[in-house]
Amino acid sequence: MPDAPADFDEAMYLQLNPDVAAAVSAGASPSGQDHFVRYGAREGRRYLPPPEEMPEPVVVATATLRPDGTRPPAPPAFRLEVVRMSPIGGVAVMGWVDDATDPLAELLLEGEGWQRDLVQVSLARTRRRDVQQTLGAIAPHPYGFWSFLDLGHAVRRHAFCRLTVKLASGAGMTLESGVQSVPDAELRNATLAWLVESDWPVSTYIGAVFGLSGGAGAHIVANNRRITAGIVSEPYAERFGPRHGQPKGSIVVCLYGRPEYLALQNTLFAGGAGMEDYEFVYVCNSPDLGERVLRDARIGSLVHGTRQTVVLLPANAGFGAANNVGARFADSDRIVACNPDVIPYHADWARRHTEAVDNLPPGRTALFGVPLFYETGSLMHGGMFFQIDVATMTRRGRVVAQDLIRVQHYGKGAPPDSAALTRARPVPAVTGAFISCRRDWFERLGGFAEDYVFGHYEDADLCLRSIGEGVAPWLHDVRMYHLEGAGSIRGRAQEGALFVNRWLFANRWAGLVRDGLLGQCPTHPLLAETPVPKRRRR
Repeated sequence: MPDAPADFDEAMYLQLNPDVAAAVSAGASPSGQDHFVRYGAREGRRYLPPPEEMPEPVVVATATLRPDGTRPPAPPAFRLEVVRMSPIGGVAVMGWVDDATDPLAELLLEGEGWQRDLVQVSLARTRRRDVQQTLGAIAPHPYGFWSFLDLGHAVRRHAFCRLTVKLASGAGMTLESGVQSVPDAELRNATLAWLVESDWPVSTYIGAVFGLSGGAGAHIVANNRRITAGIVSEPYAERFGPRHGQPKGSIVVCLYGRPEYLALQNTLFAGGAGMEDYEFVYVCNSPDLGERVLRDARIGSLVHGTRQTVVLLPANAGFGAANNVGARFADSDRIVACNPDVIPYHADWARRHTEAVDNLPPGRTALFGVPLFYETGSLMHGGMFFQIDVATMTRRGRVVAQDLIRVQHYGKGAPPDSAALTRARPVPAVTGAFISCRRDWFERLGGFAEDYVFGHYEDADLCLRSIGEGVAPWLHDVRMYHLEGAGSIRGRAQEGALFVNRWLFANRWAGLVRDGLLGQCPTHPLLAETPVPKRRRR
């Protein structure tokens, strides 16, 4: 049984959860802490109060006289509006500074035992029309700022911070402020929402990318990775249905917010030729749906005879981590990552899949995808390829550029009889809506990357790592329908996560993509269907 968080407050937990307080008073539960560890964490109960309004920061110092006796410039027009901190060491800061004519040189944030210069580490600049109006400025300028830090260690709940602001001229001031204590995932999600809601000097998408490039992106990714590690550390699992023999494939499905797809897949996958050789492993990223998912899996195993495992997580670990957890519970030597809104095109899909794995050369089935179709019958996916866009932005009179990778689908919207698009062939990448991977190869690659927030780009990332290890992804004609986007729910935090993920993917893979993997006709030697023999040196 896991321990309670280091900052767990017994009295506050009982105050926030009167039913638990009543149970403790009646002797039905030994303590609030015991209840939280056993049930409360999984139920998403609070053990800290909602963030309160932060008190006004107090000016504790401004620039003093210089050694030569002259007076420095007046303190800058500046306001600190938000300082939030999470138990594992996430820190979010928001405010504004008038540095239109006197550039910001330093923004030093200090806590108990740590300090960081936000200008050098993780500062994002945004427009603040309200500030521009208040200052009476005519020309637009990014007066606003926000920053996110991952300190890499736990922090005390009742912390304080000190913020020192310095401009290029030497003008400066120091503020001391209280800190709002916010749960880890809540702080991360609020920061992701800032990406979407900020008033960037350019379009929201491009502005967010450059904001992340200032260092905030790396800190968000690091913090999310630590949150995810905690979520997947102790999954709860139950198994249903027949357990005899080893299945030929394990269909791993990540559920989030839409439990009804378990019953739908059980009904539409079951009964087809060869399906008796496969099992389902459902990983539920929505803890509030646990009871229904377990019940539906039990019913499905009784009605359809399906062999399945349900793994419950206490919070949303995202696509990559959830699928990796599912792979750990799989009983077969082949991992078939499948979206909940993917259903068979042919009833005998399992037989076709098994025949491909058994009869094709191992290099062509180590990692492969399948053609996916819209419910209207047109082609959605015949493999994926990459394009590179170049985002630009002007910073203090200089144009800066950032590569962004666009992942495209071959033949999106084409007629279903487009044989050239559905035939077996090597492709740069295949979609995570359906990826079949030999287990040993999946493990050698390290599974899906868990750096991406919530989901998106893990599939292309896995395929590029496979190419880097010498094995190309393939497409094989084992057709599926994909009810695109119907199997999940997206909020503001998920929208912000998409910005983080595309920025991360481009930073990680733009070099390899430019080296033979660009466009619909890439030149990378692994993607040649007939390998070109090497020329002998004379």
